[in-house]
Amino acid sequence: MSELDCGVRSVFVAEAVGVWDSILREASTAVLRDRLMSRVVGVLVTPHGDLAGAMACMLARKLHDDGIDRMTLAGLISDAYEDEPDIVAATAADLLAIRDRDPSCEDLLTPFLYFKGFHALQAHRVSHWLWKGGRTHLARHMQSRISEVFNADFHPAARIGRGIMIDHGTGVVVGETAVIEDDVSMLHEVTLGGTGKAGGDRHPKVRRGVLIGAGAKILGNIEVGEGAKVGAGSIVLDDVPPFTTVVGIPARPVGRLGALAALTMDQTWPHDRTG
Repeated sequence: MSELDCGVRSVFVAEAVGVWDSILREASTAVLRDRLMSRVVGVLVTPHGDLAGAMACMLARKLHDDGIDRMTLAGLISDAYEDEPDIVAATAADLLAIRDRDPSCEDLLTPFLYFKGFHALQAHRVSHWLWKGGRTHLARHMQSRISEVFNADFHPAARIGRGIMIDHGTGVVVGETAVIEDDVSMLHEVTLGGTGKAGGDRHPKVRRGVLIGAGAKILGNIEVGEGAKVGAGSIVLDDVPPFTTVVGIPARPVGRLGALAALTMDQTWPHDRTG
């Protein structure tokens, strides 16, 4: 590992520690405000020494079944975190992204405890680790549980970056060869799918800073360029240029953007309001 890579990793590790410290402080405040929160915090937050341990507990409690019991699943998730610490760093970046972009969320404790789009993505990170390690059936088992519990379907092979906000998460589908780069925001019922006609590399590539509105369907091995915006309910069948807004069925360009759409979270677009 290069000196630069070591420096970047150190920053990510520090970020994860800072996120966990914030969650602990927010949990203490939550208990002071409502004593009934003491049980929730006492099970899901304070017994754990770091974000990795708490996340492993959280996901195992939600995803265990008759096939894989809770303790075994927690151990498996912890193995993933130990083998690939970047997963924990990505988790921390996802939490910060949600706090910074979701107007309904003012802290880090809330998405950690309650947001199923966040939980589904963190579980996918573990299933992707399994897939890369050749444990494909176990990865598919986790994919199935994610779909059943969180109503979101990520193929374990899909590659997803850090700083991702998946708002609500209900009905999100991400295909096998899809790529989602860093700092992307998407809402419920988004599909990154194939056209049904091709094998191989057949799913969208979503570049950094893209915002995908609710119900949008992006189909085929196409590219959504950096900082672009896809309007709610749109069907995208062709490449989207960087920093461009597209809307409609099929989607068409309607404007240019001056910043990464995912960070502004502005889901409007230029249109005629005179009618």
